[in-house]
Amino acid sequence: MTVTVQIPATLRDHCGGAAAELSLSASSVRDALDQLERDQPALYRGVCDETGAVRRHVGLFVNRSHVRDLQGLDTVLSPGDVLTILPAVSGG
Repeated sequence: MTVTVQIPATLRDHCGGAAAELSLSASSVRDALDQLERDQPALYRGVCDETGAVRRHVGLFVNRSHVRDLQGLDTVLSPGDVLTILPAVSGG
């Protein structure tokens, strides 16, 4: 099943300047991250830390819902779903 991963501009340099979106065949958020680890390791390191946990300043959304409000990394993906990577923005 094909899902779309939206890559924010701040992380596109980590995947060789790839377009704003990548298409993956993934059945869960965890599966999508595993594929990113294999195919886009620099991007994966921008999303997950050395233990494999999603970095605390990075949000993952399936369509419009944060994965923490769903089933976390075990959230099931359906064909056509959009997985959005959203790093926190802060400043003063």
